[in-house]
Amino acid sequence: MTTPQATLSSVAQGDAPVLEQLVEMNLDSLESSGLDPKTYFLVRLAALVAMDAAPASYVINMGMAADAGVTLEEAQGMLVAISPVVGSARVASAAGKVLRCFGVAVASEMASEQ
Repeated sequence: MTTPQATLSSVAQGDAPVLEQLVEMNLDSLESSGLDPKTYFLVRLAALVAMDAAPASYVINMGMAADAGVTLEEAQGMLVAISPVVGSARVASAAGKVLRCFGVAVASEMASEQ
């Protein structure tokens, strides 16, 4: 039996089965939305901020957003645009989670290079 700590560790390290299942759950929503991919992922990131989502949600969505061509500047612009609506505390919380996501990604890349 897998412990919750082991499951979280797997997600943090990019364990494919968990992340792949989460991605598969959302495959049709891009096409069904009628939005271009960049707009779609900016909207999803804004929703994550509004919900005060968990860091793992950012890992999944930010990777796909980057693949769709969303730049860091566009993500920052989205945060500026939504901050009057969701509040500074949510934006600050999201920024911290995003930085942690990048830290995990960088650490994972460095480990795979060794």
